[in-house]
Amino acid sequence: MKTLKISAILIATFLFTSCGGNEKHEPANHENGLHQTTEQHADAIPEEHHGQASVAAVEGEEPNALQLAMSLDDFSTLVAAIQAAGVEDAVVNAGPLTIFAPLNSAFDKLPEGTVETLLKPENKGKLAFILTNHVAPSNYPLHQLKKEAKKGRKLYMASGEYLPVEVKDGDVYVAGTKILKSVKVSNGWVHVIDDVIVPAEK
Repeated sequence: MKTLKISAILIATFLFTSCGGNEKHEPANHENGLHQTTEQHADAIPEEHHGQASVAAVEGEEPNALQLAMSLDDFSTLVAAIQAAGVEDAVVNAGPLTIFAPLNSAFDKLPEGTVETLLKPENKGKLAFILTNHVAPSNYPLHQLKKEAKKGRKLYMASGEYLPVEVKDGDVYVAGTKILKSVKVSNGWVHVIDDVIVPAEK
C-alpha cells in the first residue's frame, strides 16, 4: 500500500486539477480532495488474485493502468467491476493499451440497481463485455485521437466493437463522451470519462 500511496500522490493532480484533456507529466501534491481506495463493493471483489495484476507498483516507477485506478478512490467502482469480471490481467499487460476510465460518478448515472446487478457472479460475462468496450488494444494519446477523428476513423475496442471519435470545440469525445483528463501509464494511456460506454445488446 505504501507504493500505491506514493503513486497516488504523484498522479493525483493529473486527473483533477482541471477538466481539460491535457497530456501533462508534472508531479502532483495530494491536497485536491482525492482519497485512497476504500472497500466499496468489497463483497464483489475476489479475496486474492494471482497473475500480473497482483504485482504492486514499485516506488519511482510509472504505474500501470490498474495500479493507477486502485490508488485513487475516484475509480473504486471501476476497480470493483474489473475484479468482479476477472479482467484484471487484460488491463495490466504490457500493451500498449488505451483505457477510457469511467469515474464513480459515471456509474452513478446508470439506472438504479444496475451496478449491483452487474457485479453479481451470474453477470460476469456481460460485465466483462462492457468493461472491454472501454479498452483499445492500441496506443492513443490525445494527439493521435485527434488525428483519428480528423480521418473519420473509429476505434477498435477489445470487446470487438468500434467506437466513434470526434473533436468538438477543441475537446475529444469518444462514443459521445468527453475526455476530461489524460494520464500516461506504463502500459499506455488512461483517458478519464464521466460516462459508462455501454455497448448495444446483441
